[in-house]
Amino acid sequence: MKICHINLASGYHGGENQTLQLIKQQIELGYELTVVANPKSPFSDAIKKLNCKLVLVTHYLLGHAKSATEGCQLIHVHEGRAIYWAWIQSKLFGIPYIVTRRIDNPLKKKWLATQAYSGASALVGLSDEIVSRIKAAYPNASIYKIPSSPVTYPVIEQDVKAIRKRFEHKFLVIQAANMLKHKGFDVTINAAKQLENSHPDIHFALLGDGKERSILEEQAASISNLSFMGKQSNMGTWFAAADMQVHPSYSEGLGSVILEGLNSGLVVAATRAGGIPDIIEDHVSGLLIDPGNSNELAKAIVAIKEDPKLRTSLIAGSRHKLQEFKIEHTAQLYYNIYKNIK
Repeated sequence: MKICHINLASGYHGGENQTLQLIKQQIELGYELTVVANPKSPFSDAIKKLNCKLVLVTHYLLGHAKSATEGCQLIHVHEGRAIYWAWIQSKLFGIPYIVTRRIDNPLKKKWLATQAYSGASALVGLSDEIVSRIKAAYPNASIYKIPSSPVTYPVIEQDVKAIRKRFEHKFLVIQAANMLKHKGFDVTINAAKQLENSHPDIHFALLGDGKERSILEEQAASISNLSFMGKQSNMGTWFAAADMQVHPSYSEGLGSVILEGLNSGLVVAATRAGGIPDIIEDHVSGLLIDPGNSNELAKAIVAIKEDPKLRTSLIAGSRHKLQEFKIEHTAQLYYNIYKNIK
């Protein structure tokens, strides 16, 4: 099977990581792959190391040639602007395309977006929430749900020891995400404020960077039980060193970092927002709180810290839940779509 994947993002975030994960699995399965990517992105650098054809494109209006998708059965779109490239390529050369949508925002009904989404042979959402958004906008489309799969990161034991030494005698709670408003770092900071005096042995490490960081640092300036650690390239090490993960987003397509934390053996408390409940069933595979509720988050953290039986139960539940998200399973679901598109 020969597939063209396209992601034109200039940065590298969870979506690019998930696209790369699927590409690697398909190469292992014997697919012939072409990847259209932005040369400014670390994603294109990662693709250069793999056994597939790479087409470098900086804008969806550029790079259209028959040779770009020569021999491909279809184009698989993984990022917002890339759908327009696929639509144009399809119009020019008759290549069908499918779209994986990763965000839970309502779909825009502007002319170009409507043309591009309506022209897709299939639309895929990562979660029930995203699927419902797609159905609301395009009720007659062929729509499927296929979640992300957890990425496994290397663990550097020496660095794990260094982190644990730095936070010695602390119950270490991490939040890892780009510091954007909807990620709920403010909720974590407020929970830390509530626990600073009552539970001084709980410490919060915020992993990430972004435009909200200076605002968040100002919000957390008066508390001693929270550290800003910046963007990390060694997430496997942090997952191994931490005791718990929180992810109190106000909105979330699915939450791939939650999958990664669970896959590393962490207990996670997160919000009933977007696709998060697809991963976390409350008191089965993790703990759920209401968006914006720092009181509930603080109580969830204390419960995990002080109840070993609950912690053991949730870890077992998350391992069972993760079977639904394995890359072998999700890659097969995509194959089932690919083979039926003409």
